[in-house]
Amino acid sequence: SDGTLLATGSYDGFARIWTKDGNLASTLGQHKGPIFALKWNKKGNFILSAGVDKTTIIWDAHTGEAKQQFPFHSAPALDVDWQSNNTFASCSTDMCIHVCKLGQDRPVKTFQGHTNEVNAIKWDPTGSLLASCSDDMTLKWSPTGPGTNNPNANLMLASASFDSTVRLWDVERGVCIHTLTRHQEPVYSVAFSPDGRHLASGSFDKCVHIWNTQTGVLVHSYRGTGGIFEVCWNATGDKVGASASDGSVSLTSCLFMDTARNYFPGVRRS
Repeated sequence: SDGTLLATGSYDGFARIWTKDGNLASTLGQHKGPIFALKWNKKGNFILSAGVDKTTIIWDAHTGEAKQQFPFHSAPALDVDWQSNNTFASCSTDMCIHVCKLGQDRPVKTFQGHTNEVNAIKWDPTGSLLASCSDDMTLKWSPTGPGTNNPNANLMLASASFDSTVRLWDVERGVCIHTLTRHQEPVYSVAFSPDGRHLASGSFDKCVHIWNTQTGVLVHSYRGTGGIFEVCWNATGDKVGASASDGSVSLTSCLFMDTARNYFPGVRRS
């Protein structure tokens, strides 16, 4: 939670934790195949992973031990996102979304409705809305239960697409506010800064773009050494991390929108 450690997942089936100096702190091994998604919880004591082996795993970030493995999907798990420090959602090529909780041996809730694999999911900051996107080319979002009181007038949703665009949506009205078109190849990942003022996007054109969410203006760009699979912000919103197809992980400073970078070349695809 203090931004001093970085977690990565790889096609070699291992998750790794790195120090801010680029040194390997620990290796997490229990998945039987590539890891597609990895997320810290807000407290910083657990790491959540999703794998091609159809499972999700909660790891103890301090000991590197698996706390619980969740075998609920019938096909590869593609993305995960924490709702709270011990509850999360996962999505899969099986077209299902499961909400799971540490210590429980079955999903708390299951969402169905997409007609193709579900690529990404994201809770809103309050944990009351869950958004999903799919190869059926739709986005869906839903309150977690009937009667949910969610004053979401200013809630914004970002989507990334293989059509090379990034779109910002007004959740309440269900309309597109901005279409961001500077990427040249499919966009695999988007992430809001902690204060919501900026959006990072990563594409297979090797570029990470930083956008102003209110105006849709491109404010900073960084070109990596491989196609970008994932982007994320640190807790203070002054750095963006990106993982690339050549096995590298890069950090770029956004505090002054400069291009100071540190590299972690130790993560390689098998």
